Amino acid sequence: MTRLSRALRGVITAVAALLTLTAASATARATPADPKAPKDFVALSAVDPTIIQEMRNFTPHNFVGERVDGYEQPMCILTRPAAEALHKAQKELLRKGYSLKVYDCYRPQRAVDHFVRWAKDLDDQAMKAEFYPRVDKTRLFDDGYIAAKSGHSRGSTMDLTVVRLPARPTHPYVPGQPLVPCYAPKDQRFPDNSLDMGTGFDCFDTLAHTLDPRIQGQQRANRLLLKSTLENLGFVNLAEEWWHYTYQPEPYPDTYFDFPVSRKSLTPGR
Repeated sequence: MTRLSRALRGVITAVAALLTLTAASATARATPADPKAPKDFVALSAVDPTIIQEMRNFTPHNFVGERVDGYEQPMCILTRPAAEALHKAQKELLRKGYSLKVYDCYRPQRAVDHFVRWAKDLDDQAMKAEFYPRVDKTRLFDDGYIAAKSGHSRGSTMDLTVVRLPARPTHPYVPGQPLVPCYAPKDQRFPDNSLDMGTGFDCFDTLAHTLDPRIQGQQRANRLLLKSTLENLGFVNLAEEWWHYTYQPEPYPDTYFDFPVSRKSLTPGR
């Protein structure tokens, strides 16, 4: 190969590399950045660091069986009015020897889309034995357990429970471990340091209805403790889920956000 040919080949290689780099840069510029939260969204820990957080959708211990899309950090994000109302509820419960514990708060639309894809995949029933043992997966949409939109995406809805203080440590879920129905007795189902509410969190079963008449005694009293504390401060319970509450009036009653659950989504200092 002549010296000229080698030089020409080098030029061609360099140009090709430059074109590849330019194309990659153009692709990167064309990729939309994740949206940011409005300024009145805050990390719950910034408003009340004493509220326990066990963000299940950041972990594989949920009905999907894997970390859910959009949960980049295990943190609770809420609109400021909702977070401040939870702070008031926490102060009341602390005086009685209890603490709130949140399982889920703001939920991006991409997470809801993940739930919908999972619900349509009838072959994926890895977590059925715990979360929906008595419900056929073909019924999840019709029975209202899964929907294309969620109030969580508006920023003022949260899933939560009550823990007696001092809070006992909880054992993390290990994928593949034997699953127990969410309505089994508390000492048999997945260990949780919360009060006994009659079922576990995210239990797809009518026993999870807040005022189901089969739930009596201390279990009912525990549900009513959560319900009365929150409702006195402007929260509204979803009757089908003892853990699900929405602060009203909602700042964004008609907007479904899709920014990730991450500190970088928030205005600095929030």
